[in-house]
Amino acid sequence: MKRLCLVFFLLLPALAALSQRHAVWSRGGMVRSDTTAKRITLIFTGAHHADGADAILKTLRQERVKGAFFLTGHFVENYPHIVRRLVRQGHYVGSHSYGHLLYFPWDGSRMNVTREEFEQDIRKSYSALEPYGITIEKAPYFVPPYEHYNDTVSAWAADMGLKLINFTPGSTSNADYTTPQMKNYRSSQTIYENILSLEQKEGLNGHLLLFHIGTVEARTDKFYRSHLKMLIRELKRRGYKINNLKKHTL
Repeated sequence: MKRLCLVFFLLLPALAALSQRHAVWSRGGMVRSDTTAKRITLIFTGAHHADGADAILKTLRQERVKGAFFLTGHFVENYPHIVRRLVRQGHYVGSHSYGHLLYFPWDGSRMNVTREEFEQDIRKSYSALEPYGITIEKAPYFVPPYEHYNDTVSAWAADMGLKLINFTPGSTSNADYTTPQMKNYRSSQTIYENILSLEQKEGLNGHLLLFHIGTVEARTDKFYRSHLKMLIRELKRRGYKINNLKKHTL
């Protein structure tokens, strides 16, 4: 038994490399993991709001799946009780930066931060996470703030030992924060239908589905409350496994 465990441990780097060979990359970040495996990762980012924490954790516990939670340093400092629950319940917890910086304008015209400012922010983020046993070495996956990055940010992150990942485009899962006043508004029912329609058309192998731990009050149609459990059950029914980043390497 010990010999088998040793062999598996030695094979992990090769297995990870094989998995990444079938991944999808964009601007230096992984936006989809192994496209040959029916595995999905549920990502939840937290920056300013935490109204969905109780409902999300309850659903994940009931469905016996683990999520990947990426939190800003501000979130960690404002909601330590939530971070403790996430760690205690075995979910993956990683960085979403410290101050939720906009690294560069949406038009990509220039950088808003220097490399030094980026690194200081990341180090501050992990300083906030360290009391919970979370370090870059133990939790290297990193979702950039606003899910907005470029090749420069990816290179800076890699040099710090981070593995930048982002949501897989196409499902509109990340629109669960939008309000009716926004041009890109998507209702929870629309998001649910979009995800399953995409699955039916091309499958969701390796998809990183991103949602938010909390949203503004103006978003009264909360996906975590109305559709998250239904989505998980339907994805399971279609043969998908929910990927736990603590057990699998993207």
